[in-house]
Amino acid sequence: MIKTISTKQVVVGMYIHALKGAWVDHPFWKTKFVLDDIQDLKKLQSSVVKEVVIDTSKGLDVPEAPATHASTGEPDENAIQVNVEAIKVEKTSIEQELQNASKIVKESKRAVASMFKDARLGKVVNVETAMSLVEEIAASIDRNEGALISLVRLKTKDDYTYMHSIAVCAMMTALAKELGLGDTEIRQAGLAGLMHDIGKADVPLDILNKPGALTDQEFTTVKLHPEKGHALLLKASIGDPVTLDVCLHHHEKIDGSGYPKRLKGDQISVFAKMGAVCDVYDAVTSNRPYKVGWEPGMSLQRMAQWKNHFDQIVFKAFVKSIGIYPIGSVVILKSGRLAVVVDQSTKSLLQPIVKVFFSTKSKSRIQVETVDLSKPSAMDEIIGHESAHTWGIHDVHELWTPKDV
Repeated sequence: MIKTISTKQVVVGMYIHALKGAWVDHPFWKTKFVLDDIQDLKKLQSSVVKEVVIDTSKGLDVPEAPATHASTGEPDENAIQVNVEAIKVEKTSIEQELQNASKIVKESKRAVASMFKDARLGKVVNVETAMSLVEEIAASIDRNEGALISLVRLKTKDDYTYMHSIAVCAMMTALAKELGLGDTEIRQAGLAGLMHDIGKADVPLDILNKPGALTDQEFTTVKLHPEKGHALLLKASIGDPVTLDVCLHHHEKIDGSGYPKRLKGDQISVFAKMGAVCDVYDAVTSNRPYKVGWEPGMSLQRMAQWKNHFDQIVFKAFVKSIGIYPIGSVVILKSGRLAVVVDQSTKSLLQPIVKVFFSTKSKSRIQVETVDLSKPSAMDEIIGHESAHTWGIHDVHELWTPKDV
């Protein structure tokens, strides 16, 4: 579908069909292309071009606006009113932010557990508490994108559901920023991530925490959680359209094989497409009662091969938001050493900062050393993903997380 929109509405992932105005004023030499770089988005929005024509059949559509009353045009009183004032924060090092993130996770886990309990009992969920969590998580993402996202992968079977909600909130926030969404949409995406699995509050714990494969009947019960969550949100007086949409549709797939409505392609909103990617990534990288989580970089590699599952524009933006080699990824270097990614380099996503800790040649631990692979002095490079468990190593997280986590 061809439509004309304001440049202020443009987000990364849209297909630009034409730029309005005189050709000499255009910031790009081409007029038909997928806008896939945040720097190009900034260039467009700072130019004199006020309107562009997009093709929604080839790229993302404009995110849905908050609900309004049909009669008055005023915002729906049930819709979440987010604080759109930009949070002014200074960038921090990964070490500093891991400490901050550790405190945020502990506080958030208690709050999310309480919200799930309230929803299960049919009580009104404290929206102010939920939004304050979103603001705290968004601020952490602003200070250092990788810290909190990497930390929330460390879950126990007892706190998985709550930690998963915090993780998806953080990743939705980072992904919304990468897509160039505005402050309101970023906060809405975060809230949607926080509440997307609230339907799990209505699923028996013995099924959620089962250490083996689910029976067909048990899986059918689990698959009801999007619709149950949607009903719980309405009962709890949460009417934000983005939160309701992501809760109901985060298990839809691009080819129409998802649930509960078997939506496909453009029938799925941008926010639900975002929720699908974030939900799956956190699920496959987390340790569960029945399996060990996949290594982060390996997970991205495998997810990229599921061509009919995710929207590819959204998935590519997601990879950019967390890094090709996310923090905590175990990689093998050309030298034959194993290393864990501890931070992203400012120069290249392909050359992160790592800690080497193991020699595959001698099959033994070596002295831990921090190496910035983007520097010529490193004289080494990543040649692939690796699983530490293959080499009998189960304490890699201790190399990159705070000691008290």
